[in-house]
Amino acid sequence: MTKFISKKELENLLSHDDKLVIIDVRSNEEFNQQHIPKAINIPIDHLEVESKQFIPNVLYTTVCGKGGGRSEQAAQLLNNSSFKAYFLQDGTLGWFEE
Repeated sequence: MTKFISKKELENLLSHDDKLVIIDVRSNEEFNQQHIPKAINIPIDHLEVESKQFIPNVLYTTVCGKGGGRSEQAAQLLNNSSFKAYFLQDGTLGWFEE
């Protein structure tokens, strides 16, 4: 089972770790509506091909809208390709909740 990371944990990592990449796996349209600062957009159906250019020894955090669907699948794909990846619990919607 792929591990998740909480908003608080991700915020902490963002302020202390320069080897962290946030990958928003939603469609370009969803990403353009709202996304986490510093996130890059790689729709899930492009992730396997794009990941061939990823750097080892980097922590990847995948995110989708609500957290757990596409983002968990994406993190699992990266973990299966020998990358260290988590998915964001509660997703982009949870990130922007107060």
